[in-house]
Amino acid sequence: MASYPPAFMSLVENLARLPGVGAKSAQRLAFHLLKSDPSLAGKLGQDLTALHGKVRLCSRCCYLASGELCAFCTDSRRDPRMLCVVEDPRDVDVIEATGDYRGRYHVLLGVLSPLEGIGPEALKVRELLARSEGLEEVILALDPDVEGDATSLYLTRLLRPLGLKVTRLASGLPQGSELEYADQVTVARALAARREV
Repeated sequence: MASYPPAFMSLVENLARLPGVGAKSAQRLAFHLLKSDPSLAGKLGQDLTALHGKVRLCSRCCYLASGELCAFCTDSRRDPRMLCVVEDPRDVDVIEATGDYRGRYHVLLGVLSPLEGIGPEALKVRELLARSEGLEEVILALDPDVEGDATSLYLTRLLRPLGLKVTRLASGLPQGSELEYADQVTVARALAARREV
């Protein structure tokens, strides 16, 4: 890059460390902040500073919380017999957007990935097992990829002996798609997850 001031370069370098932000995007963001009203940068700085002090992981389910427990864990209207296991807090938001699930959640904060050195000890598996008492069903809502499949299989082997019903989200053809454009794995999953009409 040209001979930009050190403060500008430092901002670009730090922005580029964020996931999904490359060097060009980081530079665009930095220029946008520089051209914007200074109050935007000030507010952004305050929010970043407050992030680690005011946002934490729920001590029970590992979703985002401002106190010890999150809004889902403190909501007495949620069904405590059902637990939906997800990889990431953002997955909770996707499920909540449907309005169809009224149970509780457990966020693993990742999935098994031996190639990246992520084993069971790096996930919130012990915490999940500690929550098994009183549960009737555990729904595994993990991505239908190699890591998600491996994690689901691992969790199923741990949870079934506890007498729990373990289910997994159906996968297959998305609504409105055309069969001719689907890949073989998607079609195979759709066939395996077929249901009577």
